[in-house]
Amino acid sequence: MSIPNGGLITETNRQYYAGAQQFIITSTAVGQTFTSTFNTDLVFGNSDPATGGYNLNNFKIFTSPNAQVWTELVPTSPIASTTATTTAAIINANAAVNVPITVANANVRVGMIIVDATTGISYGTVSTITDTSNFISNITTTIPASTLLRFQTASTFTMQGNVVTILTPLPGTVAAPSYLKIQMNETTAMWDNNGSYAYTRLTDVIDNFLVAYVGAGKLIPSVKRTDVIFHAKRGLQEFSYDTLKSIKSTELTVPNSLSLTIPQDYVNYVRLAFVDNSGVLRTIYPANTLTTDPYRNPVQDSLGNPTQNSGDANNEGTSQTEAAWAANNPRNLSGAFLGDNNNSDINWSSYYNGSLGQRYGLNPETSQRNGWFTIDERKGVFSFSNDLANKLIVIEYVSDGNAYDLDLRIPKMAEDALYAHISHGILASSAQTPEYIVRRYKQERSAKLRNAKIRLSNIKLDEIVQVMRGKSKWIKY
Repeated sequence: MSIPNGGLITETNRQYYAGAQQFIITSTAVGQTFTSTFNTDLVFGNSDPATGGYNLNNFKIFTSPNAQVWTELVPTSPIASTTATTTAAIINANAAVNVPITVANANVRVGMIIVDATTGISYGTVSTITDTSNFISNITTTIPASTLLRFQTASTFTMQGNVVTILTPLPGTVAAPSYLKIQMNETTAMWDNNGSYAYTRLTDVIDNFLVAYVGAGKLIPSVKRTDVIFHAKRGLQEFSYDTLKSIKSTELTVPNSLSLTIPQDYVNYVRLAFVDNSGVLRTIYPANTLTTDPYRNPVQDSLGNPTQNSGDANNEGTSQTEAAWAANNPRNLSGAFLGDNNNSDINWSSYYNGSLGQRYGLNPETSQRNGWFTIDERKGVFSFSNDLANKLIVIEYVSDGNAYDLDLRIPKMAEDALYAHISHGILASSAQTPEYIVRRYKQERSAKLRNAKIRLSNIKLDEIVQVMRGKSKWIKY
């Protein structure tokens, strides 16, 4: 495949498939910079794995002498540090003292931290280099004689604006170069990057609209960028509900409390299902007419009136409805065993477990054994029937496309419809726009939105053929 050459693809094959960008090192200078060209921005916390900030990184830095064997660049790596042995004990004086070493080492630099190579105990920081065998440092702890020391950088690299700056000398010359690699973490950044070509970022849509639809001689001679952003986000929001159908999903285990917090970017659910031993999703049904989660649970006095606290607000108690539902055995509703006819609208008590769902006149809402859920709006949680405790479930839901930066992406098949939506929104909100122009752009918006829905429906001929072939079956199961 061709490398990026001015087209819409800006990543190399290595960047996209392996999540890595490789550079050639031809200088040993400190402070060399390497610019990332990933479609995904780099996130930097710290270059030292021993610190908590290191886990915030969505990338790692590796070096190699031959581009085959790679070593991560950290403060304790051979490139970022160097070792030496003390000639005599260095008494703790809490002042600038000389630290002599047995063998001269030209790789020691000012600012390096002196640590015990065996125990990792830190002794101080190099402030002055007298010569390659003597280094002035403010020693805080006595250094025993003949101690193997490691002189290491406090930070091997920093990052700002996708530009990585290496703070330690790297081996490499023009005649004998070495290599550096920026490697994205597979579990984070690579997933965000995969499949991104099918989308256009909302910022690009806004920029393109201002270039193509706004200006002298056009229906929209001028418009504030903030207005375009507003209509673009509103369009993305509306498209997310009916057109884009970007369904998100999260896999969770139902705890003993029988409730799970609603996802942060949740707007509406598509489906809730538990996962059986074969990995098959079993739909969980809403208990709309069976039970409810009361929004208020006021504590009543002996006359039935709500009582108030010191702040003049009603005292809130626990819901007896929720408690009864949590304690209920769902089999009492589903008709899954003998002797339950009094609780589940079952008229024939002579049927056994194997007849579940096969008795005429059963209530479909209760004649299933996948369990039920409710939405507790007051607490912001999904509540489940007790037969789903400790089961793995999947929550499928839709958002509005504006929750996170990654959400602000438009499928290219719907890009033209969004332009039409923005145009209509701006023209309809302008007092100087003739009504026939507004109607024209409203019709254009509807037509392009319909085209986007057809394109995104993703109906394939083979799938239609499969459905039609199923019509020849006599028995449906």
